[in-house]
Amino acid sequence: MGTETTDLRAALARQPVIAVVRAPVIPDAVALCEALAEGGIAWTELTFTTPDVTRHVARAAAAGCRIGVGTVLTAEQARDGIAAGAGFLVTPGLRPAVAETAREAGIPVVMGALTPSEVADAVDLGAAAVKVFPAKAFGPGYFKDLRGPYPDVPLVASGGVNAGNARAFLDHGALAVCAGTDVVPPQAVADGDWADITRRAKEFIASLG
Repeated sequence: MGTETTDLRAALARQPVIAVVRAPVIPDAVALCEALAEGGIAWTELTFTTPDVTRHVARAAAAGCRIGVGTVLTAEQARDGIAAGAGFLVTPGLRPAVAETAREAGIPVVMGALTPSEVADAVDLGAAAVKVFPAKAFGPGYFKDLRGPYPDVPLVASGGVNAGNARAFLDHGALAVCAGTDVVPPQAVADGDWADITRRAKEFIASLG
């Protein structure tokens, strides 16, 4: 296990929420990350579904934000994200080429999976953590089931996680959860409504108890 993998796992254990931003426009990536951090969410993932995502990642990384890039499907995207300064990569599913690129660069990857077999494959590919997506498909109890055969695999719940169920995912075995549009609505991001995003982040964190 590489140092970068160990570090990411330990950091997620301390701060178990990643804000996943999918927005057509990000007027100020640094302000976005700072608004989330003020609300208690230190980790921000910008996705390749966002126009000019690497430019936003580069600005946030230069400002010292804990920024990663998601929806990484190809080795080329992985290289672009790493070159921009992403501290971690996230995939929606099993992507061996992304895993290899991340490993060569010493960058941790959170790899998407759903079935028990896919979880094992993600671990074999060197994932720092396994993102169970879409988590809402089976609910929090599924994480307890996965803990049986995989007690030491760090699982991240993504897809359908909100302030009403995030605590349950953590209680049932998730190391961390991904906060999506409940915290970072695309319109609020596009409008630069940072106060609203900070408020939403605080509410999400408060729901964890």
